[in-house]
Amino acid sequence: MTIALSDPELAKLAATIKTWGLELGFQQVGIANINLHEHEARLLDWLAAGFHGAMDYMARHGVKRSRPAELVPGTVRVIAVRLDYLPPDAADPWRVLHDPALGYLSRYALGRDYHKVLRNRLQRLAERMAAAIGPFGYRVFVDSAPVLEKALAEQAGLGWIGKHSNLLNRQAGSWFFLGEIYVDLPLPVDESGTAHCGRCVACLAACPTRAIVAPYRVDARRCLSYLTIELHGPIPLEFRQALGNRIYGCDDCQLVCPWNRFTRLTTEPDFQVRQGLDASELVELFGWDEAEFLRRTEGSAIRRIGHERWLRNIAVALGNAPHSPAVVAALQTRQAHSSELVREHVIWALEKLNIHQYYGCSRVLVELAL
Repeated sequence: MTIALSDPELAKLAATIKTWGLELGFQQVGIANINLHEHEARLLDWLAAGFHGAMDYMARHGVKRSRPAELVPGTVRVIAVRLDYLPPDAADPWRVLHDPALGYLSRYALGRDYHKVLRNRLQRLAERMAAAIGPFGYRVFVDSAPVLEKALAEQAGLGWIGKHSNLLNRQAGSWFFLGEIYVDLPLPVDESGTAHCGRCVACLAACPTRAIVAPYRVDARRCLSYLTIELHGPIPLEFRQALGNRIYGCDDCQLVCPWNRFTRLTTEPDFQVRQGLDASELVELFGWDEAEFLRRTEGSAIRRIGHERWLRNIAVALGNAPHSPAVVAALQTRQAHSSELVREHVIWALEKLNIHQYYGCSRVLVELAL
């Protein structure tokens, strides 16, 4: 049972929580109320439009995602945190994107799986609170349950939700992770973040597949992050060329955002580049067998897509690369792969490369390349 605290005690505790959070390595800590009615309306509208695609889990829990007290009974406040992740020594993103021989992976996935890093620290913060005030009700979340984390972070004053649907901070841009602790303590809340996107539409213009269909509205079915990570089946033909060399996620909307000139590079050892994945050759990555894939992605968020989808994504990227004997040879090694999904994307890639090389191709092949 939670110990009753006076308003002055709660105010002091809130300030102390923020100090402890900074000591644990978080860049910012805020406290949000749980009134998410406006965000709930937007969520339901987004789901009704089918913009969640095959992510059935987005609708599976009903309104628990937007009603914290229904997800965790007794919740009255949410402690929200952010943690910078952009590694200082990673290859320049634009250089990688402009080199079709290399594979581009979303910068958040270059280091250790953030779920473990944030969860451990949030748990330590909650335990420190319990040691100071006694037992209280809480639950830690890091992208692990139906939680509207960006809405809660905005209400906790950590920033505002930009037109690309990512959280933005005036002093830090958007290259950071979010985490939450649901608590049954009536802590004083912080002032909600206010929008500062103005008339800027750089993210909408930069999206390779026009997935940002309107400001603050993203159709996940068109998003390259969804297509390369969440989607289990074939990547639709209409988006394969736009995928370019992006083999895990997409950062284009963040790369062009003016607020990211204020990005603060991470000092976290766990988020430093692993296995040289910031600028690896596609042919080399495509050569990994499943054992090698599992070894190289141990402790990484990349492992969640599995070897089959890893090959699927790289096959498309190789099909988008300039024709070369090395690229063709790499693809041919997977022509008889046991997975129909892999074989289909390999065949597409080989046919597309032939189209680039030979002009006397059939109309069928032309249509496959478009």
